[in-house]
Order: sequence, then C-alpha cells, then structure tokens
Amino acid sequence: MRLYAGFDLHSSNTYLGIVDEDGKRVFKKKLSNDREVILNTLAPYKDSMAGIVVESTYNWYWLVDILTEEGYKVHLANTTKIQKYSGLKYADDQHDAFWLAEMLRLGILPEGYIYPKEDRPIRDLLRKRSHLVRLRTSLILSLQNILSRNNGIKLKANAVKALTIDHVTPYLAANEDLALAGKVSKESIDFFTLQIKSLESVVEERIELREPYSKLLTEPGIGKILGLTIMLETSPINRFADVGNFVSYCRKVSTAWISNEKQKGKGNRKCGNKYLAWAFSEAAELARRFDKDARAYYNRKVQKTNRMVAHNALAHLSGSARLPVILIKPKARKTIIHFLGHRGTLSSFVKR
Repeated sequence: MRLYAGFDLHSSNTYLGIVDEDGKRVFKKKLSNDREVILNTLAPYKDSMAGIVVESTYNWYWLVDILTEEGYKVHLANTTKIQKYSGLKYADDQHDAFWLAEMLRLGILPEGYIYPKEDRPIRDLLRKRSHLVRLRTSLILSLQNILSRNNGIKLKANAVKALTIDHVTPYLAANEDLALAGKVSKESIDFFTLQIKSLESVVEERIELREPYSKLLTEPGIGKILGLTIMLETSPINRFADVGNFVSYCRKVSTAWISNEKQKGKGNRKCGNKYLAWAFSEAAELARRFDKDARAYYNRKVQKTNRMVAHNALAHLSGSARLPVILIKPKARKTIIHFLGHRGTLSSFVKR
C-alpha cells in the first residue's frame, strides 16, 4: 500500500501526518527537529512511502536534505498557493500536516523549487553581502543627514565610502560631539566596506558565470557580482513556464487589481524573489547612469510619468524584454525560456 506523508515544519518541532492511498490516516505525531528522531519515526514506513511533503518555511533546507539523502521522494510545498477552505472554523498543526499529505495523494499539491544543495552556500554568501550593503547604506544616509543639518552640504556616497581619504572628519571637527558621531559612523562604514570586498573576493574565486549567464556581462549595468547574483537566484531558467512567470518572480510586474478602469486593491507585491528584484533594480540604475540608450529611455518615461515609474519600467525592461527570449520546441507544449538568447543590443528594445 502506498503511503504519503506531510511535515508541518516549525522552528523547534514538526508535526508528521501519514495517509494511505485511500486517504485513511495511518500515523500522526509531533516530533522535535532532530535528525535521528525523524528518520527513526519514518523507518517503519520507508518501503511503502510514495512521497513526503515538506512545508516551505524559512528553515526547510535541513529537513529536505536529510530526507533526500535517505532516499525519500521529497516535495516542497509552495505555501503561497495553498488555500484552506474559507468556511473552516478550526485548524491546527495536525490538520495542516494531513492536508499536505492529502494534496500529494490527490495530485494537487502546488510545489516549490528545491534549490540544489551544492549551490546554496555560495548563494547565501551573496545574500549576506547584500545584507551588509544595506547596513552600510543606512549608515551613509545617516552620516549625510548629519552633515546636511550641521554644515549645509551634501557629501557624495563615494566620498563617504573612500578608504584612503577621510572626507568626513574635517566638516565635523569643530564640535566634539558631532566629531564623535562622525568618527563612529565613518569607522563603521569602512568596516562594512572591507567586509563587503572580502566577501566579493571569496565569491569571485569560488564560482564563475556559467553559460548562458556569462552573456550577462555584455549588458550595461551588470557586473560580475550582479551577474552571479542573477545566475544563482534564478537557477535553471527553464523552470519558468514563460517570460511572465519569470518577471513576476523578479517582482517586476504590477500588482494592481483593476475593475472598470478603477483600481480596487493590490495583490501580494512581495511574492517573488527580493534578491532578483534588487539585482535588476541595481542594474537599471547603473544602466541609466552609464548607457546612453537606457538613459534616453528613462528620460522619456520621466517626462510622461515620474522617476519611480521610470526606474521600475527600466528595471522591468532589463528583467524581461531584454533578457529572456521564448523558444517553442516543436515537440514541447510549454515554452522554454533561454536567458539572453537575443543577439541585439539594449537599444533595440529601449527605442520601442
């Protein structure tokens, strides 16, 4: 008899529910998040286990890894697509675990992508770099505000980040308290800058852009770090059914709900990959600064709308119209996206 299991995963424990092929509940138990406890509990059912569902929470890596290593067929549940019956009055961990197993049994489980274990550490290292960049930016903005309030000047971010020359101290030296605030801020910024450079060096040594992602470096606004971020966050591009799915995953589509030409609300604008959203926004900003075609496109949008809309339009363009190209294989139903398959230049898109 075929069995189906569901894990309702939490930070310190998980609830296991097992059903048979007829939907009958076979086993249920709350388990601690311990490798041996979980594997020993599953062992009597291993030969009959057709599949195991793990809830896609923030801490799913370890559980999926140990189950896969033991030879179980593991499915990652896409929690954003799972809907409970709206009239349900009561639900708990037991109900959720059995519902995961039941969806797998019925073949209606919305599944998420299980990112390859071997690439996760280097991807998370780039995510840590992004975290440090955000922290440094908050310190830079704070220091710029201090200078603006007390000296009436706007010191550029590159001047604040400079490691060889201290541009900050001379402006705040007249007051002891302000000088201390500037000193602490500048030292913290320099510390983060050195840590960011250290992470970048390690990442560039350990991984190279794979084909076809190496073509990213030919695009304005995209350097090696951004290219690696896009490659590692995207993983195989053919896991997306079409361009729209990929762009939505990058958070570069509108979430407005329109009815009778009026906005009636918004969808989940945070659904997707925030790191890809950042990467394409960063690429758009750099392209605007250093590429004349991108800058011309941006300026035309600004005249018609505003700066934020223009920036998002350029980021959307770099994330969708320029990068993925749809190729329909004769014997395939679905469209397969090939990253950077287009041979033209950015201007062939921005001049539309």
